[in-house]
Amino acid sequence: MEKVRKIIEIDEERCDGCGQCVISCAEGALAVIDGKARLISEVYCDGLGACLGECPQGALKVIDRPADEFDPEAVEAFLATKSQGEPAAAAAVAASRGGCPSARLRAFDVNCDAANQPQAQVSERSALSHWPVQIRLIPPNAPFLKHRDILVAADCVPVAHAGFHADFLPGKAVLIGCPKFDNIQEYLEKFTEIFRQAEVRGVTVLSMEVPCCSGLPMMVRKAMTAAGCGAPLEEVVISSRGEILERRREAA
Repeated sequence: MEKVRKIIEIDEERCDGCGQCVISCAEGALAVIDGKARLISEVYCDGLGACLGECPQGALKVIDRPADEFDPEAVEAFLATKSQGEPAAAAAVAASRGGCPSARLRAFDVNCDAANQPQAQVSERSALSHWPVQIRLIPPNAPFLKHRDILVAADCVPVAHAGFHADFLPGKAVLIGCPKFDNIQEYLEKFTEIFRQAEVRGVTVLSMEVPCCSGLPMMVRKAMTAAGCGAPLEEVVISSRGEILERRREAA
């Protein structure tokens, strides 16, 4: 079904067919055909523009136009077909065209066999329930976001706070990123779409005490307001030594 959304546009006059955009597209939405980069299918393009910075000719831009909705399940099936259903040489080419495992949507059974494990081993198990985890790589309609509690964490938090998995991650879908080095406007748009589509039950934001991290909770709150999301919000600030410095809760 078509709707007006962000999607890649390719200027064929500028494109020289170098293929750099193909490699950077984790969804495999692009391919070089007849010497030019082409969009294989609208449903494979998430519209986030990860390929933009890789084009030396400036031939790519993201525009708003009517297009089929991004379909992460179709992307996963497409990448699986490319990697499994072709001869080895062709599969290698497909991998270079965006078959990046880091962007393939996966859900994990975090409780599997836990009852049969010694308690010490259970406490050390990963509580991660899905993949990917980077904010830029997670589509707003990812199935593991639907009706879930969302954990938005600055990417330094899991390194600083020793109990990240035990204290914050169980039962939550996690999105990790850096508000200093990543695209803030892209984050805001992504969060807004998530809160519009996913019908989340609650939101927790983990940020570090450093000033550059303070924008993360403000960004999430702004996106929730823009999306009309009334889920309860919790903000947690972590020190550089991993201690919980502040904890604030806002009811729905």
